[in-house]
Amino acid sequence: MLTGLLILACWVFLVVYWNISARSIKPVAEGQDWSGRLARMPIWLGYIVLIVIWIYPFGIVMIRRTAVSRSLAVAICVLGLMVSIWSRKALGTEWSRDVELKQGHRLVERGPYAFVRHPIYTGHLLMGLGTAIGSGQMVAFAGLALFFVGFWIKLRQEEELLIRSFPEEYPAYRARVRALVPYVL
Repeated sequence: MLTGLLILACWVFLVVYWNISARSIKPVAEGQDWSGRLARMPIWLGYIVLIVIWIYPFGIVMIRRTAVSRSLAVAICVLGLMVSIWSRKALGTEWSRDVELKQGHRLVERGPYAFVRHPIYTGHLLMGLGTAIGSGQMVAFAGLALFFVGFWIKLRQEEELLIRSFPEEYPAYRARVRALVPYVL
């Protein structure tokens, strides 16, 4: 019960922080069409699966709920929350919910962006992993897989925009810094 409440608190805190911080962003210079947004539906489906599995657990149990698994789940979720917030703060006014170029957009390479190119996605995926471990249900890991696919689609869309917008800086940055996991992926 406490594990679920702590994980829920992480997600609620993220949503509140995201909505408050979204008020101070630059105007859009180049937006994304509806088909680009629609291509990321797996993210929303992953969220739904992760929520549903906590409300109505069903299916095969992959990880038994023990003190160790519950503690690990909360720790991973909190780590993901911290990475997400640090990343959002580092982006500042350059951030957007959709794949967009802001007016006077600058390429951010500081803070967590010195370690991975898409640390917000890394943070969200860590939160999803913590949630799935806390649930222990196979269906929760399917939700995490959907989450990953959706963020990978969004990552690819973002990379195309950044390569087009920063033809000299972004390829060099991309060659030095991994996408989601430092030194790995």
